[in-house]
Formats: sequence, structure tokens, C-alpha cells
Amino acid sequence: MNKTELISAIAASADLPKATAAAALDAFTASITGALQQGNDVTLVGFGTFTVKERAAREGRNPQTGAAIQIAAARLPGFKSGKGLKDALN
Repeated sequence: MNKTELISAIAASADLPKATAAAALDAFTASITGALQQGNDVTLVGFGTFTVKERAAREGRNPQTGAAIQIAAARLPGFKSGKGLKDALN
């Protein structure tokens, strides 16, 4: 399912115009992104938790030359599914 299909599904499920559903989806993703940028977790009970994971700097290898390279530290988004979502899939 891509973003357009998700907007159509939200519009049909909530009996909303597609433009309103698109605005709601954009607001939802912007809110989660903003919270994660501030270092906060976002928990949707029954669905899951969005978190920020820290990846430490490390040394890697260039696969073509075998030369050592430094890989910078990074903050990555993470998601852990909740019980309700897990139960819906099984």
C-alpha cells in the first residue's frame, strides 16, 4: 500500500473527502517526525511505539578496495509493534 492508497482507505473508512484525509495523514506524520526529532517516543496503545535509536560510530571497509573508512554515528527511527497489531496479524 502506498501513500495514495492509504489516503483513499482513510477517506473511505472515516467518510471524509480525500483532501481532508491527506491533510490528516500529513499532520500525523509531521507530528511523529517532530516528536522523534526532539528525542521523544510516540506510543499508540494497541498499535505500537515509535522510538529513536542511536547507532554508534564505527569503522567499516570499502568493498571495492578493502580500505578502512569511518562510518559516522547516526540517530535512526525505530518501531516496535503493540499487542493489538500483533494479535490482528495472527
